[in-house]
Amino acid sequence: MADLKIRVGDLTFEADWEDAAPLTRDALRAWLPIRSRLIHCKWSGESTWIPFGESRPDVGYENHTSHPAPGDLLIYTGDLSECEILFPYGACSFSSRVGQLAGNHFASLTAGAEQLAEMGRRVLWEGAQEIEISEAG
Repeated sequence: MADLKIRVGDLTFEADWEDAAPLTRDALRAWLPIRSRLIHCKWSGESTWIPFGESRPDVGYENHTSHPAPGDLLIYTGDLSECEILFPYGACSFSSRVGQLAGNHFASLTAGAEQLAEMGRRVLWEGAQEIEISEAG
């Protein structure tokens, strides 16, 4: 059974927490369920994001990367840019207006990857989509 359920509009995904990011997992559990709007990235390529502004979990870098695979979920908790969850659907190089960023890879899709291209298309061409991230079960 998956750890997380992710709903974007009528698309459903499942994901597991990354074992290499236990501090990030513990911090994000307090935020769940996350209900927001998923918008298209300006700088990072084929990706979407959830902006959190100045709200950020008290976690430093952990299992961080700038080049997530499609379906890898990252959270940026640093201070160069606003806090955000990155949800890539294709080729992605995580960046902001100040340059390259690295986010904590906290979860990876285990089901629904075949819907990523459609999710990206909807966010790009139809605008922001409702998203909910919750613990499964």
